Amino acid sequence: MAHHHILCPLLLILCCCQKTTAANSKVANQFQFFTLMRNSLSGKLLSKWDVSEQQNFCKYQGVGCNNQGYVEKIDISGWSLSGKFPQDVCSYLPDLRILRLGQNELQGSFPSSITNCSLLEELNISSAYLTGTLPDLSGLKSLRLLNLSYNYFEGDFPMSFTNLTNLEMLNFNENEGFNLWELPENISRLTKLQSMILTTCNLQGKIPASIGNMTSLVDLELSGNYLVGKLPPELGKLKKLQQLELYYNELEGEIPEELGNLTALIDIDMSVNKLTNLPESLCRLPNLASLQLYNNSLTGEIPEVLGNSTTLTLLSLYENSLTGKVPANLGRSSPLIGVDLSENQLSGELPAGACNGGKLMYFLVLDNKFSGEIPESYAKCNFLLRFRVNYNQLEGKIPEGLLALPHVSIIDVSNNHLNGSIARTIENAKNLSELFMQNNSISGILPFEISRAINLVKIDLSNNQLSGPLPPEIGNLKQLNLLLLKGNKFNSSIPTSLSSLKSLNVLDLSNNLFSGKIPDSLSALLPNSMNFSNNMLSGPIPLSFVRGADMLESFSGNPGLCLPTNLTSSSASFTICSQTYNRKKVNNIWVIGISLLIAILGIVLFLKRWFSKDRAMMEHEDTLSSSFFSYEVKSFHRLSFDQREIIESMIDKNIVGYGGSGTVYKIDLSNGEVVAVKKLWSKRAKDYVSDDQLVLDKELKTEVETLGSIRHKNIVKLYCYFSSLDCSLLVYEYMPNGNLGDVLHGGKIILNWPARFQVALGVAQGLAYLHHDLLPPIIHRDIKSTNILLDINYQPKVADFGIAKVLQARGGKDSTTTVIAGTYGYLAPEYAYSSKATTRCDVYSFGVVLMELITGKKPVEADFGENKNIINWVSTTMETKEGVLEVLDSKISSSFKNEMIKVLRIAIRCTCRNPALRPTMNEVVQLLLEADPCRYDSCKSSYKTKETFNVTKPKNISDL
Repeated sequence: MAHHHILCPLLLILCCCQKTTAANSKVANQFQFFTLMRNSLSGKLLSKWDVSEQQNFCKYQGVGCNNQGYVEKIDISGWSLSGKFPQDVCSYLPDLRILRLGQNELQGSFPSSITNCSLLEELNISSAYLTGTLPDLSGLKSLRLLNLSYNYFEGDFPMSFTNLTNLEMLNFNENEGFNLWELPENISRLTKLQSMILTTCNLQGKIPASIGNMTSLVDLELSGNYLVGKLPPELGKLKKLQQLELYYNELEGEIPEELGNLTALIDIDMSVNKLTNLPESLCRLPNLASLQLYNNSLTGEIPEVLGNSTTLTLLSLYENSLTGKVPANLGRSSPLIGVDLSENQLSGELPAGACNGGKLMYFLVLDNKFSGEIPESYAKCNFLLRFRVNYNQLEGKIPEGLLALPHVSIIDVSNNHLNGSIARTIENAKNLSELFMQNNSISGILPFEISRAINLVKIDLSNNQLSGPLPPEIGNLKQLNLLLLKGNKFNSSIPTSLSSLKSLNVLDLSNNLFSGKIPDSLSALLPNSMNFSNNMLSGPIPLSFVRGADMLESFSGNPGLCLPTNLTSSSASFTICSQTYNRKKVNNIWVIGISLLIAILGIVLFLKRWFSKDRAMMEHEDTLSSSFFSYEVKSFHRLSFDQREIIESMIDKNIVGYGGSGTVYKIDLSNGEVVAVKKLWSKRAKDYVSDDQLVLDKELKTEVETLGSIRHKNIVKLYCYFSSLDCSLLVYEYMPNGNLGDVLHGGKIILNWPARFQVALGVAQGLAYLHHDLLPPIIHRDIKSTNILLDINYQPKVADFGIAKVLQARGGKDSTTTVIAGTYGYLAPEYAYSSKATTRCDVYSFGVVLMELITGKKPVEADFGENKNIINWVSTTMETKEGVLEVLDSKISSSFKNEMIKVLRIAIRCTCRNPALRPTMNEVVQLLLEADPCRYDSCKSSYKTKETFNVTKPKNISDL
């Protein structure tokens, strides 16, 4: 017994010692893991961890421990760390429950040892740049939340997720590297799942009926995939469902009436599919806030019951085939923010109560058959931003208050049957940028108060019945770039104040009753497009406008106009001005006489210099001053540098590149400015200059002078032009980021999609200006990525145009025997065999540049195969569903996939083999604006793949 009493306490002490030793060992293991983390990951926040054993790791930022002092949480999400996460985390931290590693740059593949963490309840490794395949996840049997979104996984999708029966949230959003896969029937095992987000992860096939058994679902998102077939009626069993997103798939057929059982549903989006109906049961849902079914095949009427909703904020049904009337009570009892019913066949009156909720921002119903008047109640839409009702059959007056709304930026009521006048209240529209009223029957005067809408950029009032004077105050609209007033009854003189509209690109005053002289000051707007034809103007046409018969067409139909006596015209439409204008003729003679005197003095001084120097020195070709005087100089902008400095700086060390037409120099001027100088190669005969050579030099000079007069933010600025028999020099503004081709294919910089899109849009706007805003239009002839220069902010500027045809005809270096300008891979097929350049050729070349931006590939690569280019490759690759994704540049975040595909469609249209089927550059600009990844000032701020309204509900609405 004595031995027994002694043995018991000893065993107790031994047991306690073992527990203490195990505990100490466990703590040591945890310290060891944090040391591993510090060694394998780098980042500012992590460096604050003191991994010495003197500091309690439970106090580390991002670490949480339980009551026993064991780590159960690591949250380093958003720390901008880089490196590899250590393996065997749960060998060191066996009590770990929460692991958040998202929004870091973790290298390599998924840390497979995490699957041994049997107690882990939350795993979030989203946006972590992980690659490779995923392991079997079945070991994570306690897992409630799994978020592996926004990574670069590949291979087979981990179907083992169906074994994680405790899952409440599953998110694989934006993982398009997986092989195509289908939702398994046994997915219904996940009865606790509340949120399932499988957007853009290569999901195909049909939605299984068994999904109806997942009755805990609150959020179901399967958008941006390749789902087909009909919607299963079993979806109606998901009574807790609040959000259903199935947009961008290939679903078809009728929407089941059973969806009307989803009484908790707030948001439904099944846009861009092939669905055919809008069931009344769906429109009765008591909590429905957002209904988006745009770009489907919907027919029939919009159920009247939708007008009774008290919760609807967003209704987007554009681009369908809906007919009948819109519910009369739409918006009367609901806080509508956005309505887009455009491009349907809807008729009847506009819903008068659309603004009753006081929050309406977007009202878009263009291209329908609406009739009746614009409701007066719309004048109370104080938050309205865009109002587009064009291409309908509306009549009556435009409500005065509508034109006075404080936030509206676009009002488009064009192509209707509206009458009445333009209200003076328009002076309150301080945010209005675009006003379109063309092709109506609006009468009365154009009120001078319109000049107080100071943010106006575009005004089109064409083909109405406006009369009276054109208010001089319109010259206060300093941002105006489009003013179209043709086809009215304006009967005043043309106000000189129009010359102060420095941003104006297009001015059309044709087919009115304007009288008096054409103000000389309007020449300040050249070379922009102006049309004064078919009025009652009189007097001489200002000298600056007389640029040949093409320009004179803009003055036709004005019998009182004449040409100055010192000019002759090739147009029979104009007579020589009579003696009435002799005084002006005398003044012109004085100007010419003084100019001749100055020229004679210049020649005398030059000859004096010539004979005062040694002739041998003057013949020495390396003498810089001699070289300078051998150049003819033409300036297009006010110069702040000495032209001689340009010549002296053209030395080898300043060469930055060579092209098919010459050498490019970067020159740092003494005043701190930097310019680029292009020295154009020329084929020169040693002893004589041929007549052909002189003709071509004259043609080059004409082309360059035209280019020098162009003013557009997306066209490179040409400062001046030096010409001699040896060569010609073009002095441009310097673009510090080089050309687009080098940036795209050089590998040093990777432009994200918003940046590439802005390049595409800028180039398109520049070309649209050349094609549509100039008279005559200018054809570039050599659009390619290396002719698109990038400024310090990567904004594009088109360069090297107009002169391409002339340079190659001159026989410059790398030229051919033909006069075809352009570059292989970018040439339109018809141009290659007809040698006739048209604006459609530029559109084709621009489409190739779009494909470069989208794919990251060059127009011609060996991988495409013999005699194949990027257009063939895109066409062949896109023959399969997987191929669409293969075309997109893998270096760009897949979150922009949908927007890139939109632009790819535009590129395909631009490169259509038949020129007649290609869009114009104006149309291309509009198409691109609709594909803007940053529309409404929001650039993919959430995990969703769609563009967003800048309002509470993150959804998009089309503005066509």
